[in-house]
Amino acid sequence: MADLLVLNAGSSSIKFAVFGDDLGERVSGLTSEIGGASVLGMAGRKEACRLSDHRAALDAILSALEREGFPASRLSAAAHRVVHGGKRLTEAQRLTPDVRAEIAACSPLAPLHNPHTLAAIDRLTELVPDLPQFASFDTSFHATNPEVATRYAIPRMAETQGIRRYGFHGLSYASLVRRLPEVSGQPLPSRLLAFHLGNGASLCAILNGKSVATTMGYSPLDGLTMGTRSGGIDANAVLRLVEENGLERTKAILNHESGLLGLSGGTSDMRKLMLDPSADSAFAIEHFCYWSLRHAGSLIAAMEGLDAIAFTGGIGENALGVRARILRGLEWLGVRMNPDANHAGKARLHAESSNVGVWVVPAEEERMIAADALRLMEAV
Repeated sequence: MADLLVLNAGSSSIKFAVFGDDLGERVSGLTSEIGGASVLGMAGRKEACRLSDHRAALDAILSALEREGFPASRLSAAAHRVVHGGKRLTEAQRLTPDVRAEIAACSPLAPLHNPHTLAAIDRLTELVPDLPQFASFDTSFHATNPEVATRYAIPRMAETQGIRRYGFHGLSYASLVRRLPEVSGQPLPSRLLAFHLGNGASLCAILNGKSVATTMGYSPLDGLTMGTRSGGIDANAVLRLVEENGLERTKAILNHESGLLGLSGGTSDMRKLMLDPSADSAFAIEHFCYWSLRHAGSLIAAMEGLDAIAFTGGIGENALGVRARILRGLEWLGVRMNPDANHAGKARLHAESSNVGVWVVPAEEERMIAADALRLMEAV
């Protein structure tokens, strides 16, 4: 049986997994702290290594996979997560020179991600030139948003080309749409509010299986309070920060020093915040939940109602208190949580008396990427 390698390159990491053509995961791992004190973890083991860049990280991954019994010669294809596909790349694609060029053209929109994905793509092309490669895009699930949801109220001019709402976490939402009927044993709800809550966090209004609104915008900075990102902030406040601190310092403040980290004054980890009795930590958690609810109201209005809620992501799947606080804030809609189910980490969280279904769906972005690639391979 031929195997499919899935690569998910971040700013300083590469997640990887090998899937069979039955979408069963064979092995998975992570290289982290690329460019620093790097670590490669796989099959329950971790080893320190020196990885100067993403190309070196890919070399290390392939070597580790070969030692584990998954040599590159056995691979049928490789598939990549691409954070930003822009306006043109709205479906999973087989990688060609034209598709690669379009991903590169989107690099200014995702400077911490697209260039590193391209580095992995190019290195794999050098090492295994005949291996088919595919790309799935985090923005593509939101291509169904109407223009009234994606266009900012700014004039059409050369300086504003490409400045629009794109939305992110699309692979997570696509996976959720695919998996929820399997988890619930019921058809996909018509009006579904999805919470992808993790270090990066967003909400998505999913109407009849299609995204019609989401909280992230031109970049993953907008919307909810996040681990280290500010979420929504007035553009004039950003301009003032630039005037007082300069552009690069402002980028660092908003992307890496804000959110839960900035509010708590110490940590972006929701698990640690929930164990910390300090007032700052309590306020950071409440800020996260409050703005999740504020945005939830907006997205429910975009769907003109609500049939079900689904939580996914590290916080969404594991932070019982955060889920309970958010669901309590939606009781005016007829949401009724079963506290015992929430505490036990069940997939179904709603009580029998609830007018709205509430579910927890594990995030499976890598499996979604594999499914996209296998579908394209079968279509040839």
